Amino acid sequence: MSTTSPNARALAALGHDARLSIFRLLVRAGDEGLRVGDIGEHLALAPSTLAHHLSALVDAGLVVQEKRGREVFNRVDYPQMRRVLNFLTSECCAGVGLQTSDAAAN
Repeated sequence: MSTTSPNARALAALGHDARLSIFRLLVRAGDEGLRVGDIGEHLALAPSTLAHHLSALVDAGLVVQEKRGREVFNRVDYPQMRRVLNFLTSECCAGVGLQTSDAAAN
């Protein structure tokens, strides 16, 4: 069992240019999502490369795949996306004070 937090896994998955592009495309696609082939066409990614990156996004909990007939549709897990965004912004503008021990280290 992994001890990495869901937020860390999500951010690590988005840390690759191709996966970030896929995720952003799926955000634009909305709740309907896109077929695997459509994603590949939009981003000019080879099928094996696309499958690898989609798998990383699914494993990170950011993308949900749904089989409809013979097609696989991919869509963003919006609640998970919001959890990651909330994590990143939860302490926005709260201020940071230096502790005496922090200042001595500099």
